[in-house]
Parts: sequence; C-alpha cells; structure tokens
Amino acid sequence: MSIPTIDWVNNSVKIINQKILPSKLEFIYCRDIKALYKAIKTLQVRGAPALGIAAALGIVLTTRHSKTKDRARFKKQLDKAIRYLSTARPTAVNLFSALKRMEAIVRENSYASVVKLKKLLFKEAMAIIKEDKLVCRKMAKFGARLIKDNDRILTICNAGALATADYGTALGVIYRAKEEGKSIKVFSCETRPLLQGARLTTWELLKENIDTTLICDNMAASLMANKKIDKIFVGADRIAANGDTANKIGTYNLAVLAKYHKIPFYVVAPASTFDLGIQSGNQIPIENRSGREITHIFGRSIAPSGIKTYNPAFDVTPHKLITAIITERGIIESPFKENIKEILVRNAI
Repeated sequence: MSIPTIDWVNNSVKIINQKILPSKLEFIYCRDIKALYKAIKTLQVRGAPALGIAAALGIVLTTRHSKTKDRARFKKQLDKAIRYLSTARPTAVNLFSALKRMEAIVRENSYASVVKLKKLLFKEAMAIIKEDKLVCRKMAKFGARLIKDNDRILTICNAGALATADYGTALGVIYRAKEEGKSIKVFSCETRPLLQGARLTTWELLKENIDTTLICDNMAASLMANKKIDKIFVGADRIAANGDTANKIGTYNLAVLAKYHKIPFYVVAPASTFDLGIQSGNQIPIENRSGREITHIFGRSIAPSGIKTYNPAFDVTPHKLITAIITERGIIESPFKENIKEILVRNAI
C-alpha cells in the first residue's frame, strides 16, 4: 500500500485512523505522548509491528518536549515515558521490544549529552521503521514460496500494510505471490468484535485488486468442509519459545478446524514478535477489553443493557496446530523449540 500507516511528519506521529476505515481515510497527528497513547489504546493504530514503531516514536515525542539539559533528569523523563507506553497494550511484544531498544540507546551511551541522546534516539526510531520495511519484504519472499497458482487462502484480522510500516506480514505473503504472477483468491474473516477483517483487510486487498470474499467468522468451518480453502495465513502478536502463538481472538478456532480438515496453517511474523523468555503460550499475557466492544457496533447497542461480557482480544494457538512460522530469517517448522532458536540465532540480521 502506497500510503504509510505510521510515519514521522513535522515533529508529530502521523497515523491512519483505523477506527473509521473503510468509510473514511483520515490522518491523525499525535503531537505528544498522551495523544499517541490514546491512539494505541483505542486502536487508531494497531498491529504488532506498527505498535513497535509507535512506541519508538512515542519516545521521540518525549525527547522533543523535554527542555532539560541534565542527563539524569532526561533519563527519568524517558523512564517515565517507557513505563507509560508499556501499559497501552499488554500482548503485542513488538511494543516492548521497541521500548527496550530505545532504552538501550541511553544505557549504552552513558557519557553522551542530552542533545546527542536526542539525535541517537531519533536515529534508532527511524532504523526501526526502515528495518520493518525490509523485514516485511523478506517474510513475503519466503512465504510466497508456499503459495501455488489458484490457491484459495483464508485469513483473519488484519496483518497487512495497516499493521506494519510496509507490506504487512500475512498479507505481505499474498502481495508477493500476486507480484510473482500467481492467481489468488482470499477469504477474509470479519473478525468480531471490532471487524478488522471486514473493515481493514478487505479494504487493503481490494486496493491491490486481489479477488477477495468476506465471510462471517462462523462460516470458516463450512468453507473448509466444502474444500474451498487450500491454506491459512495469519499474523501474530507474540510467539513463545516453543512456538505457541498469540494472535487475534478466533485464530485458535481456525487452527483447530485446519487440523481437522488437513489444511496447512501458517503464521507470519518477524523475529521481533518472538518472546524467547516465555516458554509456552500459557505465559503470554492476554489483553481483556471493554465489553462495550461486544454489546455495541458503531455506537449502536445490539445487546440488552447490563448483560455480562467476556472480551479477550487474543487467543493462543498451540504450536502443535501450526504447520510453519514464516520469518524474515527463514521458514521455521517442527520441532519448533529447537528450530526457533537455531533459525533466529543462526540467521540473525
């Protein structure tokens, strides 16, 4: 997609307001960290890689508003900003990875002046954006090898350009396959409760002239049973050391169905989405969101007042249900625990 999802423009973070797509393409300019925090919290900007970029640019915003020349005071301001942004979304590990990188800049340049640190932090944020673009293209190249001409692909949520700085993860694979001349048909799950598949993925795919069909989430099993799906590609927000993968709620459903119907199930995610400090999916923190997202659609109530709700934003797919994980460093297959460590370390950029 030629329109950047997130960028640094005129000392502000420019983002596409994803809450109001596809009815309107609107840009938001976050000029302070509170505005950016709100954008992250309310899903105006979303997608694991994009959240990492947003976190890095949030630190840049903090440096631009800081007037102190005292290094110790400057570091306290950054530490406070890092703690603040860390509470915005708990599941997507890219957000935390980016904040750690920004924190490391200050730690590793212990004698640098505040002016120098501001420049170094800005440079690091720009490097994170540049790397994400490169990573998207590399994942797409690896993943496109798995797609055959006339494949019918199922996906959920939005793992495309709107979730990254460039191509996307799962959708990036599809874009690359199309560029290679392969004919592809995509089925997009609507992705309740916030309809990222219906609103965002279909919007992206139609812009790229890809044959796309929207389905309700509970139609996936019927499609598979009628042999209308060849492969499933999804993104990820955090991957444990054993390959267990957290992604948008409903992903686990698809993985179980895929296993039963003997359909390959692929996860597409950069190395930054792996959390090797977590041994299994049981340790991945799952964000629970407001029940209003279930009881209301576009501000209109669809449920009785006072009804109890359960609204986890993500679920965890056990590694045993995953055919392979596609990264910028290669395709990882079972046994995942051994191969994740080998490929991520051996092929480190």
